[in-house]
This record gives sequence, structure tokens and C-alpha cells, in this order.
Amino acid sequence: MKADYKNWMPKGMVLTTACGAGIALILYIVFGIAPVLQEGTLKTVLGIVFLVLTIVLALVALWMFLMYRAFSYNGKRQMSKQIIEGIAAYVKIPDGGKGLDVGCGSGALAIACAKRNPKAEMVGIDRWGKEYASFSKQLCENNSKAEGVSNTSFMQGDACKLPFENETFDAVTSNYVYHNIPSRDRQGILLETLRTLKKGGTFAIHDIMSKARYGDMQAFAKKLKDMGYSEVQLIDTTNGKFMTRFEALWMELSGSTLLVGKK
Repeated sequence: MKADYKNWMPKGMVLTTACGAGIALILYIVFGIAPVLQEGTLKTVLGIVFLVLTIVLALVALWMFLMYRAFSYNGKRQMSKQIIEGIAAYVKIPDGGKGLDVGCGSGALAIACAKRNPKAEMVGIDRWGKEYASFSKQLCENNSKAEGVSNTSFMQGDACKLPFENETFDAVTSNYVYHNIPSRDRQGILLETLRTLKKGGTFAIHDIMSKARYGDMQAFAKKLKDMGYSEVQLIDTTNGKFMTRFEALWMELSGSTLLVGKK
């Protein structure tokens, strides 16, 4: 049995967009080229509309395919695996301790942290929404078994209102989650995650922390220090750490930042 961490760019989304491009092309041929309609304004307008739609959908499908190939765990680039292992390297949990991964998806980060901390427990939480229908609690559990990991557990929940008491965990992690949540206060969601961290605990949270999505993260890092967090770092992961500048640009991941530290 082999772990299946799926892909952050769902295959169904790629295929659906590609099919859309194909349908638009057929409609362009039927209404813009074939003698179905008489020559005239209507035929010209429909031809232009369907041609533009074909080009746009084809370009989007190509971009999605390249994203899918870059993030594939089984492909050559394996960016997902590099990011997961890179985040997990910051997570240190004492024996008998417990860590939390918010937005665990297919369980990849929770499992990677569990492997590095075999005498601790990792809890993964996710809402597993319909837009990522291939991700589920069962998938996470299957992947744990496939990896030979027994110190994980998974549950459904909301990242905006975690069902845990303050200072429950010795470590908290997350990867590319909060930018997907419609919110004007993603710093507030970060604080909700950090609320569950014990004093002395570590955190490693990776996301597209651009100013447009998160506001001033340098000010947020200073705020955490003022709140008593002993270590806070904002690490740019688009400078060769997890990806190149060019990759971050064409994949629209510019602003990807790893927030790490200790309470």
C-alpha cells in the first residue's frame, strides 16, 4: 500500500477546464467557420466570442496542468513534498506531547511531523470541503497506515473556530490554508491557531502572506513578540528555499512566507 497525497491542483479541475476549452473550440468551428449560419454580424460575433473563450480556457488549462505537474508527489519537481518536509523540519514536539495541523487535507504535513516526532501525537483538522472532494478523513487515515505511522489522528473542524482549549498543543502547523478562507482578517485566523499553542511550544505556518491577503505581516510579527512570543521569524520561501522566484511568479505564489517561532 502506497500513500496517496493527491495534488493541490485537483486533476478534475484540470480536466474540466480542458474539456471546456474543447467544447468552446467545437462551438467556434460550428458557429464561426462551418456554414451553419449565414455570413453576417451574428456569425462574426459568435465566432469571435467562441474563439476568445477557446484561447482563454486553453491557456488556463495549460497553467493548471503545469501546476499539477509541479505539485505532483510522484513527478520530477515534487514541490509539494519539498514544502511539506521543509515545514516539518521546524517542528519539535517533546515526548508525550501533541501537535496540531490546521487544514490537514490529505494528511501530508501531519504525517511528516509525526514521523519526525514518533513519541508525540499529531492531530489533523480540516473541513474537507466539496471543492477538494478527493481529500477526506479516510484518506488521511489511509495515508498514515501506508506510511507506517500510528501517532496521528484526524477530525473535521473549522480553522476559524478551533474546537480546542487555549494552550492545548506543543506545536501548531499549517500549509497553504488560510488564503483560501474568505476573510478580511487572516491575521485573526493566525491568532486563533496560535491560541491553542502552549507556552514554550513551536509553530510553523506557511501561506501566501502577501500584503493584499494578510496586511502588514512585519507588524504582525512584532505584535506576536509584544504578546510574549520569544521567537518569531518571517521566512520568504520564494527565494530558492521551497521554489524559485520564477516558479512563484507563474504559479501565482508570490508572497509565500513561512511564519515560524516559539511561544
